[in-house]
Amino acid sequence: MSGGRIVAGVLAPHPPHLVYAENPPQNEPRAECGWEMLRWGYERCRRSVLALEPDVFVVHSPHWKTTQGTHVLGVPHFSGLSVDPIFPNLFRYRYEIDVDVELAEAIHHAIEEDGLVAKVMRNPNFRVDYGTIASCHLMNPAWDVPIVGLSSSTAFYDFGDDVGHEEMISLGHATRRAIERSGRRAVVLSSCSLSHRHFTHESETPEDMSREHVYHHGQYLWDMRLLDHMRRGRTRQIADEMVDFTRQATAETKEGSLSWMLAAMDFPTGPAEVHAYGTVIGTGNAVVEWNLERAEVTR
Repeated sequence: MSGGRIVAGVLAPHPPHLVYAENPPQNEPRAECGWEMLRWGYERCRRSVLALEPDVFVVHSPHWKTTQGTHVLGVPHFSGLSVDPIFPNLFRYRYEIDVDVELAEAIHHAIEEDGLVAKVMRNPNFRVDYGTIASCHLMNPAWDVPIVGLSSSTAFYDFGDDVGHEEMISLGHATRRAIERSGRRAVVLSSCSLSHRHFTHESETPEDMSREHVYHHGQYLWDMRLLDHMRRGRTRQIADEMVDFTRQATAETKEGSLSWMLAAMDFPTGPAEVHAYGTVIGTGNAVVEWNLERAEVTR
């Protein structure tokens, strides 16, 4: 089988606060409101992406950390209760997830072709991380499209930012190659925030927006710089600056999700659509879409 392609990529941050504020039936805690700009941005992005009728979402999460290479979910169905270890008061989510195991195995094979360490995770009792769950819920709350989940290798931590960044670019190339061979119409999701210095104390009412603001101006400026690159189609410049951005903004890009996604999309030169930017407990979060199919039609 061949002829597959990545039809879109989304910077899809995973703050559990956004799921909490939506009050989906799967999540036990109830909210009054909160973080509307980001949630409404997700709604706009969701409509655009689902209109492409994808066969699968492929998501790279910073919160599934593996010490030996990249792992991929390899069980057809997962279910369970996901509790955020930092915000158990906000996120206690009962999930039912279908996995495209055939594509997962193809991605695993492509990663090994490039000389990287990879493993298929076949434990049916594995608890799927909340980053994967939150991003996939916010992109497709119906959960009627299967996913492939990729772990975050600790190469950034073990060998330094530069080595980790380059490894994630290789991982992105391997992911794209596997998707093209598979015949799937895939959407790739980078499940990460931008700047990631966050408050150490939560307000009594978590959804009290009078308490929400960027942690400091410097990280805001870095976020705006990166978003300007996205809006102008400068993905290669983002890659060139990724290590500096990660260090200066204490960014969640350290785990490599954004580097992976840009490489998987082969560094598109068309402008991305920034659906929303906002803060969650001081962290900078943006919902950004690269609609590659639309870009090809309008080229």
